[in-house]
Amino acid sequence: MSKLNITRRGALKAGAAAGGALALPTYLRADGHAGFTNAPGDSSVTLGFNVPQTGPYADEGADELRAFELAVEHLNGEGDGGMLSTFSSKALDGAGILGRKVEYVTGDTQTKPDAARASARSMIEKDGAIMVSGGSSSGVAVAVQALCQEAGIIFMAGLTHSNDTTGKDKKANGFRHFFNSYMSGAALAPILANNYGTDRKAYHLTADYNWGYTTEEAVRTSTEAMGWETVAAVKTPLAQTDFSSYVAPVLNSGADVLVLNHYGGNMVNSLTSAVQFGLRAAEANGKNFEIIVPLYSRLMAKGAGENVKGIFGSTNWHWSLPDAGSMAFTRSFGTKYGFPPSQAAHTCYVQTLLYADAVTRAGSFNPCAVAEALEDFEFDGLGNGKTLYRGEDHQCFKDVLVVKGKENPDNEFDLLEIVEVTPAAQVTYDASIFGGELGTCNPGA
Repeated sequence: MSKLNITRRGALKAGAAAGGALALPTYLRADGHAGFTNAPGDSSVTLGFNVPQTGPYADEGADELRAFELAVEHLNGEGDGGMLSTFSSKALDGAGILGRKVEYVTGDTQTKPDAARASARSMIEKDGAIMVSGGSSSGVAVAVQALCQEAGIIFMAGLTHSNDTTGKDKKANGFRHFFNSYMSGAALAPILANNYGTDRKAYHLTADYNWGYTTEEAVRTSTEAMGWETVAAVKTPLAQTDFSSYVAPVLNSGADVLVLNHYGGNMVNSLTSAVQFGLRAAEANGKNFEIIVPLYSRLMAKGAGENVKGIFGSTNWHWSLPDAGSMAFTRSFGTKYGFPPSQAAHTCYVQTLLYADAVTRAGSFNPCAVAEALEDFEFDGLGNGKTLYRGEDHQCFKDVLVVKGKENPDNEFDLLEIVEVTPAAQVTYDASIFGGELGTCNPGA
């Protein structure tokens, strides 16, 4: 746990093993008789922020922590209030959550599901966290979401893009604000057809875990439906740093498009290898060779430098959006940290506000009351336009951005340009298509 940790105030059941079944605290402070895990006392409430502080997604994790810290400040009435003033719900008043000061603990997921579960378990059992948020990996999100369901804790997912999170692995105690792989494919396909045509041959390099699988599937489905052919799809280890052996065969494969289903440091390294092997300057099948990055972020663009120029991708949010909420958040974040926020920061900040707002509207920290307040909740003023937290699968539906690397950036942060704001209706799907059962809310104790 990091130096941001506060004093531990829970207790483990005697004899509970750290890696065994979840042990609930031996006492539930103050209103423990209310029958839910980690019911807070009268003065404060503890939230758990579990992010990758090491590993391939550490840059995103650092920005998530910045956003969480900012959200807590705003909830406690400090700073300029950020999105509290633009949020369509006016329940939050800057006096904490239900009159309790917001405190928090942090942990390092290491971008590994087992480490993430251990960190979240410690937050719940030892620190009394009543909500857990964060993560920059869908494998981590799915693992921690399942733990929170078992423990009776609300999980407000951070950056997780796999269809699985609110698909086959959805849980009643879990909620996702971030968009997913299906939405990326649906938003990207028309832009790719308009710019590259419908007669293309694609080669996929895919991170070898559930996010990579569902992103590859989404992009393949959407591009093959418009006439593209997939000539190869190769899995790459999440811990891979040198992608030269994976990129080398691409030019002789018959492909004229490389799709990098990679994120964070993986994308920076694989794109760098692709440029070094001459793919961006190459021709194939009588066409200019193209590269696509289905899931983009400002942090990735910064890491990849000039290599991102002209490359299309999708993103959940971007700091240059002109709506009042986005401008307020970018101003608050930039004032505090000296640079604009990433999409990872945005979704974590918003999730924290949405949780606090749901508790306030419900008048209770009971996770089942909070879940009921979030289900089918419609809101605006937090970026991306009007948004629905769909009750059937706990997935947010909002506008999706298609972006590309900017050819002539004005400054070191002006790296991506928005080429299309895809309306929510175009990326909405039937909740049943990915399977899974939401189940019922678990209040824990």
